[in-house]
Amino acid sequence: MSLVELISQADERGLAASGLACLDRCVPLLGGDDETLRPLWGSLAEGADGSAWNTSLEQVRGKLAGPEDTGEDEAAQLARRMLAAVPAEPAAPEVRVWADACSVASLQIHRLLDPATDAGPVDAHREGRTEGMSPLVAAELRRQITVLELLAEHGAAGLRTALEVSTEGRRVLRAVVSRRARGRG
Repeated sequence: MSLVELISQADERGLAASGLACLDRCVPLLGGDDETLRPLWGSLAEGADGSAWNTSLEQVRGKLAGPEDTGEDEAAQLARRMLAAVPAEPAAPEVRVWADACSVASLQIHRLLDPATDAGPVDAHREGRTEGMSPLVAAELRRQITVLELLAEHGAAGLRTALEVSTEGRRVLRAVVSRRARGRG
């Protein structure tokens, strides 16, 4: 099943986790660490207090807030827009739109940061046409699909594994960002 199909069939928790996972993998661009989004992940767990999401979201935004005009590159700007667009509730109707936008933005970020050329449009990759994909974009696409499949198959029980998948992707992106910074310096 393509990523677009998985997103269209996901429930609210799957959509919230999918968008959060995309943002989580891009946190290194915003100066965040491995624990920055942990409270939001916890608020998606079975039995979590419904208000925990919004409270955690405000804390995360406070930690990752940056000045309005920082001269950030396009990848960091995309990540900042993902954070700004997080819905106040993980069950809000906007969560589907946000999760879909995060998917596109995260793939675009990976494309911008990949030294290899990515030949196809991001939307085509999301629909299953993967020819010409660069390695970094291909890995991000696999992670997005895996997170959605885990949540579809296991519900709240899949959150821990989805977080592990996201953590792996965050470490990869952190290494890419670090390499880029050394190359410029």
